[in-house]
Amino acid sequence: MMGYCEIIVDIATAQVDRLFTYAVPPGMTLSPGTRVLVPFGHRSIEGIVLELKDEAGMDESRVRPVTRALDEYPAILPPLVELAREMAQKAHCPLAATLRLMLPAQMRGGRVKEKTQKAARLLVTGEELDKARENQSRSPKRRLLLDLLADGDIHPVSDLKVLVRDPLPALKVLEEQGAVEVIDQQVLRSPFRGPAVMEKDPPPTPGQQEALSEILPAIGAGRGSFLLHGVTGSGKTEVYIQAVRRCLKMGRSAIVLVPEIVLTPQIVSWFRGRFGDVAAVLHSRLSAGEKYDEWRRIRAGQARVVIGARSAIFAPVQNPGIFIVDEEHEQSYFSEHAPSYDARDVAHSRAQREGAVLLLASATPSILSFARAEKGEYMLLEMLSRVNNRPLPRVTVVDMREELRLGNKGMFSYALLDSLDRCVKSGQQAMLFVNRRGYSSSVVCRKCGYALQCGQCDIAYTWHQADRKLHCHYCGAREDMPPSCPQCGGKYLKTVGVGTQRVEEEIKKLYPDIGTVRMDFDNTQGKDAHRQLLARFRSGEARIMVGTQMIAKGLDFPQVTLVGAVMADISVNMPDYRAAERTFQLLTQVAGRAGRADMPGEVIIQSYKPEHYAIAAAATQDYRNFFATEFARRRRDLYPPFTLLVRLLCQAPNEQVARDASGQLFENIKQTLQQNPLWKKRVLFYREDDAPIKRLMGYSRAQVLLKMIDHKDSHALIEYLNELAGRQWPCPVYLEINPASLA
Repeated sequence: MMGYCEIIVDIATAQVDRLFTYAVPPGMTLSPGTRVLVPFGHRSIEGIVLELKDEAGMDESRVRPVTRALDEYPAILPPLVELAREMAQKAHCPLAATLRLMLPAQMRGGRVKEKTQKAARLLVTGEELDKARENQSRSPKRRLLLDLLADGDIHPVSDLKVLVRDPLPALKVLEEQGAVEVIDQQVLRSPFRGPAVMEKDPPPTPGQQEALSEILPAIGAGRGSFLLHGVTGSGKTEVYIQAVRRCLKMGRSAIVLVPEIVLTPQIVSWFRGRFGDVAAVLHSRLSAGEKYDEWRRIRAGQARVVIGARSAIFAPVQNPGIFIVDEEHEQSYFSEHAPSYDARDVAHSRAQREGAVLLLASATPSILSFARAEKGEYMLLEMLSRVNNRPLPRVTVVDMREELRLGNKGMFSYALLDSLDRCVKSGQQAMLFVNRRGYSSSVVCRKCGYALQCGQCDIAYTWHQADRKLHCHYCGAREDMPPSCPQCGGKYLKTVGVGTQRVEEEIKKLYPDIGTVRMDFDNTQGKDAHRQLLARFRSGEARIMVGTQMIAKGLDFPQVTLVGAVMADISVNMPDYRAAERTFQLLTQVAGRAGRADMPGEVIIQSYKPEHYAIAAAATQDYRNFFATEFARRRRDLYPPFTLLVRLLCQAPNEQVARDASGQLFENIKQTLQQNPLWKKRVLFYREDDAPIKRLMGYSRAQVLLKMIDHKDSHALIEYLNELAGRQWPCPVYLEINPASLA
């Protein structure tokens, strides 16, 4: 009897977002999750098998057969198929779009293949080998090859070339004689350089042991959600390692998420040093081949510990025991690209579905996560002292307004300059944090005050001294400095503000003989750029590091005794209700890079608003005090987690089209709320206008913004808004719930 299967085709549009029935040809074995090639209309297309069944459920003459399976095994495991279904429902997007998240992008369309190399192995032994040697009396090359292959191992031809010139023709002759076999040997493209250097586990500190006493039994039980609040330098990573070790002993797997690619080499080296090749890494800087081969190692069960950035949460680990989210407060865990998702929520869903533990961890937990822990949704674990009771760094907040009154118009305060001198003379290292890349944050006309803006985005250009061009940090546009102001024709254009390039330039003037390294988005684009820059600093070749927020998290440099926050006020002035939270997190995290070894650490925070509660709390490293203040403010002003901010974002090349769409949406919502008083009761306000960034990457942006009480009635309204966004409008409409950015 012929079998049938239900397939979702790889077309991410609502028109084909349903299952299609295909026949399974005799002799073909398929399983749910298998990638297949199927006829679709007048072409062939890839698809995923979701269900098998005995009957077609329709006219069998209309059912076409599966062309072929694309893999020998199901590429998407059953729990990940269910996860894709759940995400598609929440994001109100086609199932094909969420299924794509479960696979390396280059697998689609066969854009990446298994790598092979020519290799040879011996087929004869004993007397047959002796006879084969005698037959090569006229060919010393073939005799030498037989000697090299006599150990019975498979030898790549590339290795044989080191000792034998052009060995392949000779190997072919030996193959014809039946003495040797030439094969295509599969090669795994590894992102690792050299074998892992194995290390022993250190004994846990009392704080680590206390946290593990809760986590390890939960792993054994297969359930539990934890929030680990540990100050910087308290040894949270060692807790992760011990928890993962318990999983491996139980025959289970683990996923460890980190927020920044820059952290990946460091944490991967730690995990490989403890677990060897059982650890795999997944992030966007891998080549397509490396990512594919790491994914295959994970899928085959050869790698049972996965470390990576946001998308690594979809790694096909089998029988996971724990999902760890390091620096859980980071907004980089939220993907705003369709289909949007929060990796923390995905980790929670996988943990519950697959019987695993969820461990969120941070020195500065997000307000939402800490509130959930206070409510009992997570078990709160705290590690409030550093390893070996090392002191937290001494923090000084410098009022830059007072520096101006004292005649200091430079970017560095007198206190920071003095501390830098002492640090350099003592042979220690320093890190300078400035959350602006480029040289100057804007270029302004001194006649009319106009700030030069990108033509594709409603954003001021940033001046880069390195290539002497204006850069847009949103769309990537680059322009020459105009000879005059495009607004008034004035000839006096001035660069203002401070960026990483300018700080680096000033440091090199102050300390020309001291190695300096800069880390920001502009100079870390190469494949190994992060690793190389970090290696320079770790080796001591560079003694001062200048960088953006990518240097503020998780990095561990024992020789760093000084950290300077050059411009602490930038993030606190952002037009976002989370500005204070992000400022506190950033400053606390960057301060935590100092004094992580035996030498005491010092932190200088330069601010024009030293009295702001976020800056004051960061200076004292007092998370609970900050949480209480910020939580009370959000309750008073009705911001999340007490409310939901929901946005319908319209994007179109033409401004009028975007406003037409947002206007129609607004009227539709207005009528719906008038007809449904229960929903209207939960909506605090709703309005339609331009998005804060009116134009971005060539698209005009308009929005309908709603603030609503977090209530079950509100969730019904959100379901309606989901459906509304999916209708036909003059331009694409995206539904965002508590978006990472309201820009």
